[in-house]
Formats: sequence, C-alpha cells, structure tokens
Amino acid sequence: MPTTPAEDATATVLYCHDPLNERRADAHFAAEARRLRAAGGTALLVDHDALLAGDADRSVARVPVGAGALWYRGWMVPADRYGALDAALRRRGCRLVITPEEYRRAHELPGWYGVFAALTPASAWLPADPGRMPDPDRLTALAAGLPPGAAVVKDYVKSRKHEWDEACYVPDLGDAAALHRVVGRFVALQEEFLAGGVVLRAFEDFVAPLTPAGTAAAAEVRVWWRDGVPRLVTAHPDSPVDAVAAPDLEPVRAAVEALGCPFVTTDMALREDGVWRVVEVGDGQVSDLRSGVDLDVFVRILAAGQAPLRAPSASGTTPL
Repeated sequence: MPTTPAEDATATVLYCHDPLNERRADAHFAAEARRLRAAGGTALLVDHDALLAGDADRSVARVPVGAGALWYRGWMVPADRYGALDAALRRRGCRLVITPEEYRRAHELPGWYGVFAALTPASAWLPADPGRMPDPDRLTALAAGLPPGAAVVKDYVKSRKHEWDEACYVPDLGDAAALHRVVGRFVALQEEFLAGGVVLRAFEDFVAPLTPAGTAAAAEVRVWWRDGVPRLVTAHPDSPVDAVAAPDLEPVRAAVEALGCPFVTTDMALREDGVWRVVEVGDGQVSDLRSGVDLDVFVRILAAGQAPLRAPSASGTTPL
C-alpha cells in the first residue's frame, strides 16, 4: 500500500555519492540533498557504481545499520539491481519505502501500461536480452497487432529519441525491412543497457500548447504524484521552454491511483486533437528534476507531502 504523508514526516533519502568523493553527494543531486537536510530530512549516500556492478552490499556500506525506511533519489538502476539494493538494506535492518515490485511497476512500461492504456499510445512488447535482436517473425507479428502507420521503438524504460531516424522512428509498421532495421540499430546502440526488451509504440502527433496568457509553453510536461495526488508540474527536463500549460489531470489521477505506487511521474503532451496524453510513466525516485525548480518545494514532497497543486503559473512550475 502507498505510504501516507504522516508516515514520512521526516524523510531519510539515499543519494548517489560523488564518484570522486564518497563522502559527498553526486553533484547532480548535491543541492537537493542540502535542501532536504535544511528541511529536517536526512541524506545518506550509496555507491551507484558498485550497485550496477553487482555488489549491493558494498554500495550501502555507508548506510547506518537500523536506518529505517529509506527513499532513493539518484541515477536510474535496473529493476533487478533495485531489488538487490533493497535486499542489501534489509540485511542492515533498513528497507526501501518503495518496494522492488512497486519500483518495477512504475519504472518499466509493461508494469504501468495496463492501467494507462486508454491514456497513452497503443503499445506492444517482446522480452529481449541485451545485444540480441528479437526474432524477426515475432517482431513482424508484434507490429501487426498495433494500429497501422508509424511507431516509436524503445525498451521497457527509455528510447533513443536523439537518434530519431536511425534508432527510434519507424515511418510505417507495414514495412518489415524498415522495422527490423530500426529495431536492430536500437538494440545495437543500447548495448548492455537494454532494459527488459523491445517496445513498439504507435506514433501520435503532438503540438506545443499555449499558456493561459497565450505564450508558448513546453511541448511536454512532467507531473509529480505523491500518494496518488499531483504535487508539482514542471516542463520536461529536456524542454527548451520553461513555461507550462495546465494538463487535464483528472483522467490520469484514476490511473495513478490504480497503479498503487507511492511516488511516480507522468510525462504528458497535448495531441493535435486537443487531448492530453501520457507519453511516459516513471518512478519518482529516478525521474530527473528540471533545472531551476524550487528545491524547497520538491524536498517537501519527499519529506512530508503537500496540499494538492493549484494551476500552473506561466513561469514554469505550479505553486504549492
């Protein structure tokens, strides 16, 4: 069951340590860790490299025994490594607030797709090992089950949108040669980082919305949910525009509640027909925070929970 804010009045959060100094947080998270401490929380450090290398016990060597319930805020980790992290912490009398099952459910598309199916592009997937192209016949059959037209290729967690034509976009799912070429290139570029398998997502046309003032807004927004309630809306971290338009969150709220995970993000974009769509779901622990967001606002979400958000401001984040 999701935690309630009352259960987490003072959060203890695991941050990845600086690769060059194990006594301080990684530079990407250092300011957040400082604000957490200032808000009354506790910031502890873990070794992300050791975790990825398979040595979970070494990764948590600096975590005090009996530290209790812990959040993780750091770089992405594969679901199996997250499970190893939880197991190592339990051997030290601690545990992760978000269980390995909850993490996988929010972090990987097959875990969240079912409850978001009506709100997100049609998708289908095949399990695949890193470096291994799925069977071409099975891949063709997978594509045949989706609406005709274009599609996007990704794994269970990420796409390679910066290699759009080469390893992401398939103009026509009926073109088996093009499908196999793009998927093959995607698998090759992902190398050992291929997460879970290959996903095909029906392509939808999105448009850049306008703010209430009529100015340009970010084409994609990130909504942060804590305990089933939206707490913060920002432009997507990759957006060149800070300002955000208000997405319609009511249809999404029911899906987030059904997912049953304590801390998730939903990335949303406005389809050309005026419907807001969920383009990605993620575990909030490993979702990146847009530069410039008020860290006091963000750490309070971790530390104690907040009142429901109000409408976004044209400056880019919702006031809480």
